[in-house]
Amino acid sequence: MLQENALKRKLRAGETVFGLFCSIPAPIVVEMIGCAEFDFVIIDCEHVSINPETLENMIRAAECARITPLVRVADAQPGTILRALDSGAQGVVVPHVQSREQAEHIVRCSRYYPLGMRSLNSGRPGAFGKHDLAAYLERANEEVMVVPMIESKEGVEHADEILRVPGIDMVLEGAADLSQSFGRPWDTRGALVKAALQTVQAAARRHGVPYCAIPRALEDLDGWQERGVQAYVLGDERGIAFRAMRHQLGIFRDRVSDLDEKESSYEASR
Repeated sequence: MLQENALKRKLRAGETVFGLFCSIPAPIVVEMIGCAEFDFVIIDCEHVSINPETLENMIRAAECARITPLVRVADAQPGTILRALDSGAQGVVVPHVQSREQAEHIVRCSRYYPLGMRSLNSGRPGAFGKHDLAAYLERANEEVMVVPMIESKEGVEHADEILRVPGIDMVLEGAADLSQSFGRPWDTRGALVKAALQTVQAAARRHGVPYCAIPRALEDLDGWQERGVQAYVLGDERGIAFRAMRHQLGIFRDRVSDLDEKESSYEASR
C-alpha cells in the first residue's frame, strides 16, 4: 500500500541519505538492508531477472523495514514503469536517459492526470479500493519519485534539458556506462568521467534536483560533500557481501598459515 515517501521528505529537509542497490532477488535481503539503517533501496530489475511476485514481496519487505523502495526498471516502456509502480514501488529509476523528450515520457508514465497518464488501477498501492481513489491519485502523484540515470556522453550534453523537466525528483549517476560511452570502460574515477559527473551535478543544482552520487572511495565522498551532494548509493549488496566473505576467509587463512609456520619453526628447532 502507498506509504509516505520518507526519502523524499529527507531530501526536502536537506538531510544526507544513503541507499544501496539490491540485486539478489530475495525479500530477506531487502529487510537486512533496512535493518542496517539505509534510507532507501534500489531493487535492480535492469541487470537482474526478478519475477513479479518476488518483486512485490521485496517491496513489502522494504515497507516492513521502513526503508523507501525504488525500482530500477529495465527500460522506459510504459508497461515496464507501470508494473513496478503498481507493485508498490515508491519510485522508478530509469537507466540511459539522454533527452528532454525521454524525461517527459518517464514523468507521464509515472504520474496520474493532470501530471501524467499512468494507467489507472486500484491494486495494492491504492489499498485495493479501500479509500477514495481520486484522493489516492493525488497522493500517489506526490509520493512517487521519478529518477533518471544520466550515464552517456549524450545524456551529459543534454543534462540541463533533462533536469529542467517538471516532475524529476532526483538524478542518479551512472559512471560505469558513462565511462564506456567515452571509450574508457570501467575508468569510473578517471578525469574524463569525473568531469562529466560534475557537469551533471552542476546542472542538477541549477534546477533544484537532488543529485545522487555513487562514491567508489572515501575521497569521492569528500569531494561530493564539498559540492553540496546529500544523496549516495554505496554500491550493491552482492559486492559488499563478496568483499566481506573474502575478508573473513583471508583472516582465518592467514591465521592458519601463521600457526603452521610457528609449528614448522618449532619442529625445526627440536
